[in-house]
Amino acid sequence: MNSLSEAVKRAMVRAVAVAAVALAVSATAPSAVVGHDRTATTATSADHVRPCPHEPLRDLYGSENRTMRTQRRVVALTFNAAWDVGGITRVLGVLRRYHAPATFFLTGDFADRHPAAARAIAEAGHGIGNHSYSHPHFETLKPGRRAAEVLRADHAIRAATGTVPLPFFRFPYGDTTPQQIAEVNALGFADIEWTTDTKGYLGPAGGMTVPKVIQRALDALRPGEIIQMHVGFHGQDAVLDADALPQLIDTLHAHGYQIAALPDRQMRRSESDRGERRTIAAHGCLCGM
Repeated sequence: MNSLSEAVKRAMVRAVAVAAVALAVSATAPSAVVGHDRTATTATSADHVRPCPHEPLRDLYGSENRTMRTQRRVVALTFNAAWDVGGITRVLGVLRRYHAPATFFLTGDFADRHPAAARAIAEAGHGIGNHSYSHPHFETLKPGRRAAEVLRADHAIRAATGTVPLPFFRFPYGDTTPQQIAEVNALGFADIEWTTDTKGYLGPAGGMTVPKVIQRALDALRPGEIIQMHVGFHGQDAVLDADALPQLIDTLHAHGYQIAALPDRQMRRSESDRGERRTIAAHGCLCGM
């Protein structure tokens, strides 16, 4: 009886989320943009496309996914991009020099304000995930507004990069609830969080240093660790995650770990799913079948 009850609950959450999406993307929903006075408008449903929930992706549904599911000695480097681009050039340069992959979680607002940076990330071959449009606290929003945040970000990222982003969503501030995870799952996204945050975004003013950034990554070191960093933070001159990145990679290598792309074998979409897509109503999904 309990299993039936849980199944009914999950079905109801999905139905509510899908209905909320249809309503949210069919109307204009102004939303304050972090650090800016301008507002963002909601795109129509025809502007939005989202990934198909293939079986490997479904395995990630219903969970925060704070590590990669592997026993290999690999870690994933991820960078959130929500504010400025202070460290983006250095981060991309270091990753290129070390031939290291990374995944960047962009807000839609960041993509709109910094399309050249967003495209540079895509052109460098790194994965791109969704970090909402305006980086709000999701618990303060109703389901329709949460859905609009996800889908508007998806639209902005596609427009800026000219690519299809990964079907991965990372909640602003890492604030997740089972219902909110179910909502983004219903939109076709798996929730990907982190094993540890280096806290480099706090900068020297927040008591952080390069050695502390590296130590936070090492304190959580394990197979499949997902490290969260940032490419900038509200115009601070010091971008400690960019400063620490070369030494961090060297240190991980010294501990016998390699850098792996976030979509490890348990997190990878098929190439056919990447190549065959069509735009349909927001309550549908994209299938290259």
